[in-house]
Amino acid sequence: MDSAIQKKETSIVFFDGVCNLCNSTVLFFIDRNPKNNLRFASLQSGAAQALLGKKIGLGEFPSSVLLLENGILYQKSDAVLNISKYLSFPWNIFFLFRLVPRFLRDIVYDWIAKNRYRWFGKLEVCRIPSPNLKSRFLEF
Repeated sequence: MDSAIQKKETSIVFFDGVCNLCNSTVLFFIDRNPKNNLRFASLQSGAAQALLGKKIGLGEFPSSVLLLENGILYQKSDAVLNISKYLSFPWNIFFLFRLVPRFLRDIVYDWIAKNRYRWFGKLEVCRIPSPNLKSRFLEF
């Protein structure tokens, strides 16, 4: 396994690689992660298969952003809010939304996830990161 993955301060964000909203969100995270301590892998990648195995049923159309942090796998709104801790100000204060009960947060999350392809579109294949971002993505 890559030494960057083994470092405790590095967390991995898994996302739907064919979803336009998800791809844009990953770029948003990258631009606002000044410590570069987030790594990314599409849910369709070999890295996701290797690291997640059968921990979660991804199905044909993954409906959740996942965050693997210190051996804990976060899903849905928990994942997004935990990711916000890694972002620069003011985006990192979104972590405070954890005070809202999870079932309410996940209702909104599920509604967006259910409609994301209709609202934002879908790619036929996963986008390939540009050479300057390639080091932030896991492939194997």
